[in-house]
Amino acid sequence: MEPKVIKESEARVFLDGQELCREYIATGKITFGTSTLLPGQRGGIDPGHPDSHEIFYVSRGHVIMNIAGENQYYELKEGDIIIIPEGKPHELTNVGTEKAIITWSCAPSPV
Repeated sequence: MEPKVIKESEARVFLDGQELCREYIATGKITFGTSTLLPGQRGGIDPGHPDSHEIFYVSRGHVIMNIAGENQYYELKEGDIIIIPEGKPHELTNVGTEKAIITWSCAPSPV
């Protein structure tokens, strides 16, 4: 595989609840994207990925990660990271006063 530049305008855009998502690449080995939430917005419940770890990095803002069905909440601020094990449903909520931008990646890439 050759190096590849992917512009924001080329990313696949979709909504997950109120969460604006951009998937930049999915190679079969790794998936990478971003999520944006305005203050007070909540994303949809991601069912988790049975064979993949997922990492979230808070690039900007203040969010809560809820591990759905387990009553576990993790407060994340700019510069924090969380890894979600295989198959764990989860959702993000922006609890801050500014737009939150979260980068995420799954490996191996879910199918």
